[in-house]
Amino acid sequence: MKTTVTELPESRVRVEAEVPPEEVERAMARTARALGRSMRIPGFRKGKIPPPVVIRRIGREAVLDETVRDSIGRWYADAIGDARISPVGEPDLKLPEQLPGEGEAYTFTVEIGVRPKAKLGTYKGIEVGRREPRADEAAVQAELEALRERAARLETVDREAREGDFVVMDYVGSIDGEPFEGGAGRDQMVELGSGRLIPGFEEQLTGAKAGEERTVKVTFPQEYGAQHLAGRDAEFAVTVKEVREKVLPELDDDFAVDQAGFDSLDELREDIAAKLKEADERAIDRAFREAVVDAVAKEAEVDIPASLVEARARELWDRMLHSLAHQGISKDAYLQIAGKSEEELLEEAKPEAETALRREAVVAAVVEAEGIEPSDGDILDALQASAVRENVKPEKLRDRLEKTGRLEDLKEDLAARAAIDLLVEEAKPISVEQAKARDKLWTPDKDEEPSGETPQLWTPGS
Repeated sequence: MKTTVTELPESRVRVEAEVPPEEVERAMARTARALGRSMRIPGFRKGKIPPPVVIRRIGREAVLDETVRDSIGRWYADAIGDARISPVGEPDLKLPEQLPGEGEAYTFTVEIGVRPKAKLGTYKGIEVGRREPRADEAAVQAELEALRERAARLETVDREAREGDFVVMDYVGSIDGEPFEGGAGRDQMVELGSGRLIPGFEEQLTGAKAGEERTVKVTFPQEYGAQHLAGRDAEFAVTVKEVREKVLPELDDDFAVDQAGFDSLDELREDIAAKLKEADERAIDRAFREAVVDAVAKEAEVDIPASLVEARARELWDRMLHSLAHQGISKDAYLQIAGKSEEELLEEAKPEAETALRREAVVAAVVEAEGIEPSDGDILDALQASAVRENVKPEKLRDRLEKTGRLEDLKEDLAARAAIDLLVEEAKPISVEQAKARDKLWTPDKDEEPSGETPQLWTPGS
């Protein structure tokens, strides 16, 4: 594919793409084969009709029109890849009014936002605050309490139920005196105070004893999953069958032996502290990498148009909606839970969007400045884990990515990781206290008097 890139204002580009005639013909042949599977033509077996016959029967223009519809997404991706740009936001795709004749190329134009360019400042040896890993006593105790919870046992008690107890019950629900689907249950156990039932249900069982019958009145929430129940008033005839108390084991040496296989509680505490410290170290590493990139970004010049920030915010929003859909949560349901409009949430996403664009621009500039390019060995190493899962050779996965036009994306990702690795290796960790102290320093420009405003300026390495 032949592409021509023209830079436009506000970090946008125009990509003019030309699909060569031979690729158009191959795509038409694929479309014709697909169309031919549902056709019946005398002299040919079903599904075995040659593409030229299908094209003659349906008409070249009709097949080509269907081909463009089927192929434009792939051609667009190829054009973006060939143009070597990093798109941001939705593309403005402009297709020609007339389809090409036989033996002619197909041309189309795309206008889209692209990742902004950064002019790097200091990016090696930059000083960034990094705290020491820790596992405080409160965190260790919280883990021990979680272990106790998992080891707890339930004992039947002859007293009134209170918060934290488990109640075993039968219930039958009704709305306007009529039973409703899913409104009855037997031997159901619920923890009072857990908040797992309809608001108000658990509270009305507090104080009940085994053998007692109660009428529980509730209102289903407006956002309740079952639409026919949302917002409706209901009554439940409840029979309490048992009250069970949760009994936690003592935190002693026996607990350490029985629950974790340690000889003493002190050994268990030490093991928990060590694991918490390891987890904290990993979290610090992630935070430090991010902080280094942000520190380099502060030293760089990056012009990010508002339209680009808005486009990236929309991308983040769409990505989240896609993730929520996989969890069975619709956009309307999420907006109800959030209690905000889509416009408000998009506005709130803009700072995160701008930060992401700034980071990406700076990392890309470092890749270019350092001439970072992943080797074939780097690519195969990155594909090793996936190759093992799929029981194929990494080379096969690499070839597959290349055929589908996704290999460049992997290369860009690997180059970005390598650039961040370089920045982190070159960075100089300082204590959090030092970083905070330096953040409060103010260095006036030459011939400029202090303004009296809160000092904020700190130049790393000064």
